[in-house]
Amino acid sequence: MTAKDASKDEQVGFHKGALSTLAKERQEMLKILTIVEQLMQMHVKGLQELGVDLTKEIKEAKESTEKKKPIEDML
Repeated sequence: MTAKDASKDEQVGFHKGALSTLAKERQEMLKILTIVEQLMQMHVKGLQELGVDLTKEIKEAKESTEKKKPIEDML
């Protein structure tokens, strides 16, 4: 095996290792995201049980952000 072949094999191994590591990282990120979603749903349910109208609050939040000037206009 020549030095060029060894270099190519090293690069292939490097990229395969990186993809393997990133795939595992993605799996862990999905686990975290799932947990966060579950916690958010629990809080939403709790607020709804307390009579908080979340759709109304979302609408108000959107309206307040629409009223703000874009940063370009402020400069």
